Order: sequence, then C-alpha cells, then structure tokens
Amino acid sequence: MKLIIHGGFFSESSTNQETKKAKQDALSDIVRLGHEYLKTHTALETVVYTVALLEDNELFNAGIGSQIQSDGKVRLSASLMDGKTEKFSGVINVEDIKNPIAVAKQLLPYDDRVLSGEGAQIFARENGFDYFNPITPQRQSEYEAKLNQQNNKGTVGCVALDAEGNLAAATSTGGKGFEIPCRVSDSATVAGNFANQHAGISCTGVGEDIVSGALAAKIVTRVTDGFSLKDAADKTFTELAVLDGFAGIIGISAAGEIYHCDSHPYMVWASFDVNLQVFS
Repeated sequence: MKLIIHGGFFSESSTNQETKKAKQDALSDIVRLGHEYLKTHTALETVVYTVALLEDNELFNAGIGSQIQSDGKVRLSASLMDGKTEKFSGVINVEDIKNPIAVAKQLLPYDDRVLSGEGAQIFARENGFDYFNPITPQRQSEYEAKLNQQNNKGTVGCVALDAEGNLAAATSTGGKGFEIPCRVSDSATVAGNFANQHAGISCTGVGEDIVSGALAAKIVTRVTDGFSLKDAADKTFTELAVLDGFAGIIGISAAGEIYHCDSHPYMVWASFDVNLQVFS
C-alpha cells in the first residue's frame, strides 16, 4: 500500500518560509491520515478522501483555498480516475461547492461523467451537495489587491496503490487567480489526472502547459508500454522543456515505484510507503 500527495507550487522567498513550513506540516498530517485510511479502503476511495482533506485546508489552492477569477467568483475543477476500471469523471468550473472531488466521485457510475458549469452545479444540488461559499477573507483581500498573481500555480492531488494492487488518481484545483471567467484548467482532463492498471499520475502547475504536453496520459501510456515510472516521467518532462512548460507530477506504478518530478522548484509533496517523506 502506497500513497503520494502534492500541494502545488509555492514561491521560494525569504518571506514565504512560514507558509512553506505550514504546507509541509499539513501534507505530513494529511498523508498519514490518507495512508491509514488506505489500510481499510480501496485506492479509489482513498484518493477521494485524501484530496477532500486537501480541499478543506485553506493553505492549498483547491476547495476553500481557491483563487478568485477575474469576475470575483470562485470556480472549481476536479477529476478522478479509477485505474482498475479505467473510468474517468470530473467537474469543470463548478460554483458554490465545498468538495468538487466528491462530486466527481458521484459522477463515476454515470454515462455522462464530466460536467461543467451550471450543469455540474445542478447535478451536485440534485445529489445532496449543499451550497458552500469557498471564498476566504485572505483570498478576498488578495483578489481586491491583485496580489500574488504570478505565484499561484497550483492544485492538489493524490495517487494511491491499494492492498489489492489497484491504482487511482485524483486532482482538484481552484484555478490560477484572475483568469478569464470559466477558463478550463488541466485538472479535470486526462492531461492533468490519469490512471490505469499500470500507473497513476496527478499533475500541478500551469494548466495550459500540462494540456499542451498531455502530461499525465503520456506518462501513464509510457509506463503501460514498458517504461519505468521514472523513465516515463523524465522523458515526458524533457519534451515539456521544449515548450518551456511549468509543471510537476506525482505518481505510483503498479510495481510500487513512487516518483515525483517538477520542471521548476518548488512543488510541495509527501508520500507514505513504509516511512513518511515530506519534501519540497
């Protein structure tokens, strides 16, 4: 049983060390909780549970920590992929929801498994997801002052390998902040979140770069074709460098290989195998 999570990127500066430490501590706590949950649950259930914990922590750019778009609204995107069934589900630019990853899970049994905007919100309401305003006072003040616009390249994600050898990946984002309303990120696409029976990948960074590089699907496809997870990721990031792409990934293979890499420092992540690791 293995688990890896990420909390997106942060700006490495002398004034940001307190935030860095807080994120590392939060990731440490959450990955421990996720790994404990994994002992009695499937990979699919675990990635939803763990990403929801990340969504509920305002340190991260997802759920209640989400950035505000240029029209003053928060729109959330999240997706889920079950490596066992190879089914993908997600929501794009859904409003007034606390945990978009839970809505994505609710969509998994449906034929229409990726919903956007108003349709995603209606589905959520019809399935018992109550109104929730995810704007925190800090995000509101940042929006009003247009602060930190260049330092919000992040999402949250989780990849899990369960006791039965099944993989799953989940990713959630609150956007980059001040973007054109209803911009679509990578997080609810197979570029940003992908898993099959061979590997699972969750991405963070600049969504347009991740989509251009088809990052998650490409890495998993290469593992499926016989690459190690490290070699698949490194080759894909070499190709991303040609685009000057800004991205980071976490992943687990069916063989139990855990790997992370990023094109730019500093992605925060944590993993739990036999021991806890928290790094940035």
